[in-house]
Amino acid sequence: MSDLTKINSTHLSRLAYVYLRQSSAAQVEHNRESTARQYALVTKAAELGWPAQQVMVIDEDLGVSGSGVIERSGFARLTAEVALGHVGIVLGLEVSRLARNNADWYRLLDLCGLTDTLIGDADGIYHPAMFNDRLVLGLKGTMSEAELHILRARLLGGIRNKAARGELRRGLPVGFVWGEEDGEVRLHPDAAVASAIRTIFARFAELGSVRRVWLWLRSEGLTFPMQTHYGAAIRWIELYRYLSCADKPGLRGRLCLRKIPGSDHARCDRAAQKANPQAATLRMVGPHPRASHGLHRLGDL
Repeated sequence: MSDLTKINSTHLSRLAYVYLRQSSAAQVEHNRESTARQYALVTKAAELGWPAQQVMVIDEDLGVSGSGVIERSGFARLTAEVALGHVGIVLGLEVSRLARNNADWYRLLDLCGLTDTLIGDADGIYHPAMFNDRLVLGLKGTMSEAELHILRARLLGGIRNKAARGELRRGLPVGFVWGEEDGEVRLHPDAAVASAIRTIFARFAELGSVRRVWLWLRSEGLTFPMQTHYGAAIRWIELYRYLSCADKPGLRGRLCLRKIPGSDHARCDRAAQKANPQAATLRMVGPHPRASHGLHRLGDL
């Protein structure tokens, strides 16, 4: 049976939904060819017989992971429209664009099968109510979920190996940069940024409370350096709430190291683990003496 014979007048009387998704904002910014290919599915819907006014595009999930951990408003709207019987066909570049976990994928398949809704990708058009088509879609969904786990395991394995050798470098809090030596952490080369960080530590040692440091900054009308991500340009902002500084796991752990005596490092480690469980897990894999040396020196910079 050809793909076109699966499309009937009932399907054409409903809407055609084109679903777009990319896993992160970086992919949206740098992998623009993929975004263009997904938007081109609007033309594909027109070729299949849907008028332009009946083709709807859902693109609010661009930059959102399909693993199921993060809620996707676009996918939720799509499944709702399918359940209401408003959709004749769902078009996606590939199965992984629609879902990276079987829970979401099979829920969509069940709804499409019940409401006589087609699913189309780059390989063809499928009817989830037909056994052979559902079998193919099920295999594609399983492979898509497995691919995510394989990629994650491969990346995590490399991270763990680097951490065990003491060579892992992750993003540092604002005001700190990596040095040339293994595990070496330095203050930012900008004198104004370095002075602000020294002032924060000095006031924290004197006042003993992050909130008091924040109130002092507000009373003096001082600004604080900020980076959207490690390596980004420095911006100076007012701290509208004291947790703006304390919420940074790396900096909060360093304030803890500065405050707690050497005999109480275990308590500090628990605080750091609570602030950043993933980093604490990596340290337990096989810590290297040089890997933590630079971190424990931060309080003395």
